[in-house]
Amino acid sequence: MSDNCADNEAHHLDASQAADRRILTLVLLINLGQCLAGVGVGVWASSTALIGAALDNLADASVYGVSLYAVGRSPAIKVRAARLSGWLLIGLALLLLVEVLRRFFGGEPPIGPAMMAMAAVNAGLNIVCLRLLKHHRGEDVNFKASAIFTGNDSIVNLAIVLSGALVMFWGSNLPDLVLGVVVSGVAANGGREILAEAAEADEKAAQHKDVA
Repeated sequence: MSDNCADNEAHHLDASQAADRRILTLVLLINLGQCLAGVGVGVWASSTALIGAALDNLADASVYGVSLYAVGRSPAIKVRAARLSGWLLIGLALLLLVEVLRRFFGGEPPIGPAMMAMAAVNAGLNIVCLRLLKHHRGEDVNFKASAIFTGNDSIVNLAIVLSGALVMFWGSNLPDLVLGVVVSGVAANGGREILAEAAEADEKAAQHKDVA
């Protein structure tokens, strides 16, 4: 009887891990597609905000790849993977800030309608990713990191739509540059949240080990 229960539990665990892998693989592919499209449109439209959002998608894809690696592995490996995700996002924020400063000292106004269209498409895809990630009901730190990343993306893309409208209204690249700084701050804060989640998970694991 106990053997049957153990077999059923193992089967359920394998099925859950397979579902996790499918979800992470799908959101990974979506974010890679967003990155490629965002870089192309961002360079063509001279938009720092779009390029920043594309780099954010690349970082997201990297996080999903790390999370995919962590599925089914030990809690310690999952925490290390989440920490890597957090530092990756903070590094991205710093790189984006450098790009904003570079464009501030010599850049033409971006193409507002292109910014708005690309950001609207990205926002729709972010909603798809969030719905996929919410199907996972566990407390895995890497899924929490993935949800933080995707939630940040949604905020950023809605802000880019507004920035595109302001660029069209003012005929200036200033709204795009300001939003680039905002995106950098959002990315850095997301990294901080992920590191905090990893630290909390690590502390819980240590407490559980002490009790055991």
